Amino acid sequence: MRPQKARQDHPTPYPRPRKALGQHFLTDRGTLRAILEAAEVSPQDLVVEVGPGRGVLTRELALRAGRVVAVELDEELAAELRREALSNVAVVVADGRTVDVASLVGQQSGYKLLGNLPYYAASPIMRHFLEASARPSIAVVMLQKEVAEQVCASPGSMSLLSVAVQVYGRPRVVRRVPPGAFFPRPKVSSAVVRIDVYPEPALPSQGAEPFFRVARAGFSSPRKQLRNALAHGLEVSTQVAARVLERAGVDPRRRAQTLSLEEWRRVFEAVVE
Repeated sequence: MRPQKARQDHPTPYPRPRKALGQHFLTDRGTLRAILEAAEVSPQDLVVEVGPGRGVLTRELALRAGRVVAVELDEELAAELRREALSNVAVVVADGRTVDVASLVGQQSGYKLLGNLPYYAASPIMRHFLEASARPSIAVVMLQKEVAEQVCASPGSMSLLSVAVQVYGRPRVVRRVPPGAFFPRPKVSSAVVRIDVYPEPALPSQGAEPFFRVARAGFSSPRKQLRNALAHGLEVSTQVAARVLERAGVDPRRRAQTLSLEEWRRVFEAVVE
């Protein structure tokens, strides 16, 4: 089915989009419906929306969710959204990359994360919420198409971002979105991704920081064989890196993008040993 033609009308009180903040406001109603359907929002849900912009998704969430916390970096847009006085919507002026997640959701677990994320900040925003002590149960976010493909990649085309998201949940693309679905039109295509977040991340007992130090070392030179990349990233000899990989049951000649999450876990455990 072809997506609906994007509506180019927008509420006049709102300020013009700010290029410096990467603002591209969703106008396509079909994509909006796809986001809402993917998120399965119910009256029992607390929803955190990052980047509400002019509120097209926020208003729909207000009709469906029990409570909505809208996190907006642009103070002018936040002020306009507050003026609408939606009874179950709280507007917070903050940066989604650094906001205190616990202060948004309190003691409520299993909230849902939604957002049309600015391209330049999408990856750090996702990681910030997934790595927080209060994690969402589901995230449905709009990403640049290439970033969405990285997030959902399988072994053979993995990246550090693939690993960073997939240890926390299972992602899948639910809709591809053309530039005409936004005002103003971006220069690239987008995609809506749903991440079903695991109750507990697939991380070793030592935690995220040491695990990602090893994974980051492996991806430090993705075109090199893993023994060379790992040696460079961990500042050890190639011989030591090769022995670590052999202990993990991973061929030292492979490249980082070919490893599965389980193999990365084994590599980490071999490094610790």
